[in-house]
Amino acid sequence: MCGRYSLVTSEEKVQQQFGALNLGKGLQASYNIAPTQQAHVITNDAPEQLQYLIWGLIPYWSKNGQNSGRLINARAEGIATKPSFRLPIRQKRCLVIADSFYEWRRIGKNKIPHRILLKDGQLLVLAGIWDIWQFNDNIIKSFSIITTTPNADMALLHNRMPVILYEREQQERWLDAISLAEAQDMLKPAQDGLLTDYVVSQKVNSVQNNGPDLHYRVQLPPTLF
Repeated sequence: MCGRYSLVTSEEKVQQQFGALNLGKGLQASYNIAPTQQAHVITNDAPEQLQYLIWGLIPYWSKNGQNSGRLINARAEGIATKPSFRLPIRQKRCLVIADSFYEWRRIGKNKIPHRILLKDGQLLVLAGIWDIWQFNDNIIKSFSIITTTPNADMALLHNRMPVILYEREQQERWLDAISLAEAQDMLKPAQDGLLTDYVVSQKVNSVQNNGPDLHYRVQLPPTLF
């Protein structure tokens, strides 16, 4: 799964990578984006705009609009038939912007957090789906990150990884009015060799921690080997 990620970058880098986006009130940096928090995405209905949506899909048919945090990820397998995802995968796709994501590798009884990012230093673009829940004047936009089986870079860390849309052509295509079959065909593991990772502090485990030190490389204790 993908349960925590970060976005700390400049407006200049976003514009360079995605073109002339409307950034609204500007970028909100976070070293530790967690479920139910807001994060930056680009939706298919407004591809020229960077929006701030809630992480954790709230289906349009939800009775109360509450975000339980359970739908932060949508598995690529079966996404077209799951009640919460079957409409969004067809009609409401989005790009989730990140500089890295975190995953925990189990070593014995310990779970060691790793920061995963692109080797070339570019921002990560993750395949997502979104939905809009409305009751009277209360409107909530939310999203999920789509996951798939791991590539060679991720296989030692976890049995899932987010779908990464590396090429600009892929990103534009994901937002286009493509068929369900075409969308599903894009939900594959990233090419091997694109990613790198390193161990980070256990501080990332707590959503209360959100500072530059979460990106610092740390050494594993010798007792874990």
